[in-house]
Amino acid sequence: MNSVTLLAPRHVLADLLLTRLTRHREAVVRNTMLVAGGAGLIGLSAQIALPVPGSPVPVTGQTLAVLLTAAALGPWRGPAACLTYVLAGIAGVPWFAGGTAGLVGPTFGYLLGMALAATLVGELARRGADRTPWRVMPTMVLGNLVVYAVGLPWLAASLRLDAVAAIQAGLVPFLVGDALKTVVAAGLLPAAWRSCRRDQGPRTGLTSGAVK
Repeated sequence: MNSVTLLAPRHVLADLLLTRLTRHREAVVRNTMLVAGGAGLIGLSAQIALPVPGSPVPVTGQTLAVLLTAAALGPWRGPAACLTYVLAGIAGVPWFAGGTAGLVGPTFGYLLGMALAATLVGELARRGADRTPWRVMPTMVLGNLVVYAVGLPWLAASLRLDAVAAIQAGLVPFLVGDALKTVVAAGLLPAAWRSCRRDQGPRTGLTSGAVK
């Protein structure tokens, strides 16, 4: 991998909708729609929730949706979508896992971790980390690590668990699912780029320096 290529400023999938020629007002409307759509996707994915015996944390499609949204929307729209989802849920929209809302106790740290992970994954995607499967996979792993880095301490503090018990309840049961989600993302994101390049080609007016 060429390190210069990876570190060079790039654009994300959402930027294909926001070319240099887009008027400011149109860009604001489109950005708002993208953020709202990302929040909605995360909320829908959270309804795919399977209980895990011995753990207060269910298996959901939420993490995959957050990381895919972050990669597609970039380092500010992605976190904005995630925070919109979290704040709307706190305000009463019943779209946390299992159709719940409000401050959701021991699992709330995972939601905060997802917002931070969205920032990291969005920035890495802007630098080209979502273009090939071999770049996507470590990017998704890093995103998951951020989620757990915040979620596990919150879980342990909420339930008064020691580190080993927190890992057994809040990490180990999800490793296989995380691996499968990583493989799915590694297939979807590069495929989305190939499709967009075929459909839009030079019409987007974007170059490697056209970054929002």
